[in-house]
Amino acid sequence: MAGSVAAAGVVAGAAILAVGLAATGSASVVGQRLASAADAGALAAADAASGAVAGVPCDLAAEVAGTFGARVDACDLDGLIATVTVAVRFGPVVAQATARAGPPP
Repeated sequence: MAGSVAAAGVVAGAAILAVGLAATGSASVVGQRLASAADAGALAAADAASGAVAGVPCDLAAEVAGTFGARVDACDLDGLIATVTVAVRFGPVVAQATARAGPPP
């Protein structure tokens, strides 16, 4: 009887560990995707602001961020420098990332 209780405890512990590692890995993937969405959105907005591509900068940032499953929370232009903040829901949490792009100084 004691061996079955110990085995059940080991199996439960392994299951809890596996769920925790899966959640951590998933959060890492969402974080990387969110950072990529912010970077790509900022680059698209900066390209539009400089005239390299046609379109409204913040609309292009929203379009590009949407391809990553994110939404643009803020889009600011300071001359040719674009700062874009994107967000995505991950379970009960809303994660945000900000990126900045523009010509070199």
